[in-house]
Amino acid sequence: MTNYTLYAGTAGQSVWQSTDGGETFARKSAGLFMEAEVRALTRHPNYSDTLYAGTDCGLFRLSPDSGTWEVIPTPFSSPNGFQNGTLIWSLLIHPQNPDVLFVGVCPAGIYRSLDGGNSWQKLAIPLEENCPPIVYNRVTKLLADPDDANTVWVGVEIDGLWRSRDLGESWERLSEGLSSQDLHDFAVVPGSPRTLLASTNNDLNLSNDEGKTWQPQNVRASFPNAYCRGLLPKADDPYTLFLGNGNGPPGTVGSLQVSRDGGQSWQMANLPQTPNSTIWMFATHPALPNLIFAASVNGYVYRSEDGGASWVKCSHEFGELRSLALVV
Repeated sequence: MTNYTLYAGTAGQSVWQSTDGGETFARKSAGLFMEAEVRALTRHPNYSDTLYAGTDCGLFRLSPDSGTWEVIPTPFSSPNGFQNGTLIWSLLIHPQNPDVLFVGVCPAGIYRSLDGGNSWQKLAIPLEENCPPIVYNRVTKLLADPDDANTVWVGVEIDGLWRSRDLGESWERLSEGLSSQDLHDFAVVPGSPRTLLASTNNDLNLSNDEGKTWQPQNVRASFPNAYCRGLLPKADDPYTLFLGNGNGPPGTVGSLQVSRDGGQSWQMANLPQTPNSTIWMFATHPALPNLIFAASVNGYVYRSEDGGASWVKCSHEFGELRSLALVV
């Protein structure tokens, strides 16, 4: 198999790196606060050895030459690389135009750069910043539409789904019929019409009209639990999807659901050990579409090398995981 590196972003222990398929990890935090919270890891679409990290200390880029994280100044950057009051929860480097970067933050807001991170603008999207149960809302998902380079989708916990058709200049809210405004992840399945999928704290939701209306799928009837988190389309087959499930945030038990028909039906993956919490996140790479990593928020990492047909549990366990990225 092609050589690859798996990166793991933790809550309070910075970034870790594995070069043996997730069996062992070593800290990879030079240049970062060693106890940073790393909720977003994103690779550059054109330079496979360049990685971005969204943290509670700001935005960082891993230099392939020095192996050291370098800070990218933003309007909310901390002057000393320590924690600040604006936390990064999601990142998007536009796949067709990598000079366009979006950063989703908590309290809920979006910053955009059109010049590769040299300058930034806070976008005029009227997100709710506060919610009594969680105090501060956050942007949990940023996705470039696979069929329209000017369209960006945004999921907010807790403020539903938003769409921009002009790279962030204007926005519309598309949340009618969602089972909950607590939106965790989002995916687009091709077709005519396309199928949109949105995971929330109490269901999986489906739309066939580009998000104008949503139909909850009542996963409680077939899944072990209703809480849905991460969504991953397979890199070479968008009709195959992986969905993280569990009994809450973080939860005490999780499951991994797999669809081979664009989200119309699901089957639970046979994991070698029951997850200790909700399956929260995934990692894959277009160069290795059958290699998939899934992880629970409380630190179990699973690996599949056959497109999700079978899984192994990796030896290393973390305290709390928040993000994964695969670099080839």
